[in-house]
Amino acid sequence: MARYCRDEINFGEVFLFTDESDPITAPNGSQQETKPTYTNLMAFLHDFFESQRLETGDNFWFFFSGHGLRHQGQDYLVPSEGHPTLIEQTTISLNYVTQRLRRCGADNIILFLDACRNENDFSNKSVGWQKQQGVITIASCSPKEESYEIPELQQGSFTYSLLEALRIQGENNCATVERLCNRLRERIPEINRQYNKPPQTPHSTVEPNYKNHLILLPKQANDTDIALLREEALDLEGDGRLEEAKQLMRRVLALDPTNPKVLKVYDRITLKLAQQPVPPSPKTEPTNGESAKTITETPKPASPPEIELKSAKGIDYRKLEDLLKRQQWKQADEETANVMLQVANRTEEIWLRESDIDNFPCEDLRTIDQLWVKYSGGRFGFSVQAKIYRELGGTREYNERVWNAFGDRVGWRVNKSWIYYKDVTFDLKAPQGHLPMLGERLILRKGFSLLSRRDL
Repeated sequence: MARYCRDEINFGEVFLFTDESDPITAPNGSQQETKPTYTNLMAFLHDFFESQRLETGDNFWFFFSGHGLRHQGQDYLVPSEGHPTLIEQTTISLNYVTQRLRRCGADNIILFLDACRNENDFSNKSVGWQKQQGVITIASCSPKEESYEIPELQQGSFTYSLLEALRIQGENNCATVERLCNRLRERIPEINRQYNKPPQTPHSTVEPNYKNHLILLPKQANDTDIALLREEALDLEGDGRLEEAKQLMRRVLALDPTNPKVLKVYDRITLKLAQQPVPPSPKTEPTNGESAKTITETPKPASPPEIELKSAKGIDYRKLEDLLKRQQWKQADEETANVMLQVANRTEEIWLRESDIDNFPCEDLRTIDQLWVKYSGGRFGFSVQAKIYRELGGTREYNERVWNAFGDRVGWRVNKSWIYYKDVTFDLKAPQGHLPMLGERLILRKGFSLLSRRDL
């Protein structure tokens, strides 16, 4: 499964825990062992999910193959040294796992649980049928069943069927959650019969229900899959569940970035969210020194925080701040190009190589970005551009379709033609993400590399 995620569908990161897997680098820079012991797994869940590492639009798959059990109505995963009489001390609650995973920032988390082997010593109870809020769970067997290894396949029937299903090409592919679950419900019992194993019926819980239409494999999705996801988003919008509607439309937009109808719906939902009133906060005050009454106050908007002009290269950003404060957008754009060339020590060459962008200090990048975001009221800035780029499906790798769609969204491309610098709109009426463009000398030749940086 790790090879499939890493090599075939190109996940950004794959963490593998086996008896032979290599150590991984924790967020604090230390090396963390990956033998699947209780201590190592708990350390991983704590250290890697203490702060948000992903964002809306990202996927997180959690695949567990091993022992599982149910104890007092709760599902538990059993590490390598788990003990049946020390459940709370040596096993990991599935509720705790999902609680930590939800902190990662991804809006779609999927648990694949090939748990409860027929050879275990943990009462042979299946796990994964307890509903986990906001998480899609696909378990290897139903309650009171067991999950079986097939020696001839060198895998369990669940894992074998899962990989087989994910690799199907063409119109019968399993690009969506619904089609994948249907395929597993047919295929796993078939394999067990073929290899003379008892019945085993996979079980799935999809929370919330509309995620049955979630697209797991974007490259295999068809027009019907995209249309169903769009309809789900429209239904959510109609129900007033705007944040969820936006999440789904963001995925539709990544799959169909040039469709004007999709762009219109996405912008409409985003506008509705922005127009939602801030709920007043109740305040209790004493009345006549005896009782108290509740007074409703609408909070005043907070003033933008002061930005610390940090630089790893000793660059003075006061001129840039002054230009942005006075909304002199063209001069600020040219100054942004100047300071970025100074940071990268490329003032003579007047352009940045991909390696310059990769090695650009995060302190300086954030200072420049925060200044643009603050003084444009959130309309301009690298982080604004990066968010749009990722919503369209952009990655570190250049994709002409995505890059053209990005140009259309931010106003750098009009009527399928890229604009000249003289046609840039230096005004807050410009499309969101229109600036910075980095001056007439330094237009974003490697913009897809910059906008894919995770520190934006």
